[in-house]
Amino acid sequence: MESKVEKLEADVHIKAPAKKFYDVLSSRTHHLANVCPDKVHAIDLHEGEWGSHGSIIIWNYVHDGKKCVAKEMVEMDKENYKMTFNVLEGDLLEDYKSFRFLMELLPQEEGTIVHWTLEYEKRKGHSPDPHTLLQFDIDMTKQVDDHLAAQPDNTTN
Repeated sequence: MESKVEKLEADVHIKAPAKKFYDVLSSRTHHLANVCPDKVHAIDLHEGEWGSHGSIIIWNYVHDGKKCVAKEMVEMDKENYKMTFNVLEGDLLEDYKSFRFLMELLPQEEGTIVHWTLEYEKRKGHSPDPHTLLQFDIDMTKQVDDHLAAQPDNTTN
């Protein structure tokens, strides 16, 4: 059976400006453990620098009640508020041959639309579609937005 890349997508409307939200996910990714402690236990820099294209980070997170790890290479398009997290190693690759999280921020008159796309190739036909991972991203997005709303305008951490 030939595998194919499948997609799941979702839009989340947030109050935060795109620049502020992008800054947290690109340059301050490690702060997600403080913002979403129920989901993210730690994010460590493995190679490169925070906020730099091609850096490699390691996520320690909880998914479906299980502690998981993902080593990811980050691609950034700062001008267009886009990021891609390419999974290199970790628990996700038990069920999937490849897995990518794509995030695109679409500035609105009020707030921002966060567009998440999960691209994945199943290892086996019965591997699950990652609906719970998409919900994880949606919930994390809302938690970051709530965190930013509680901050003074001059800071994001």
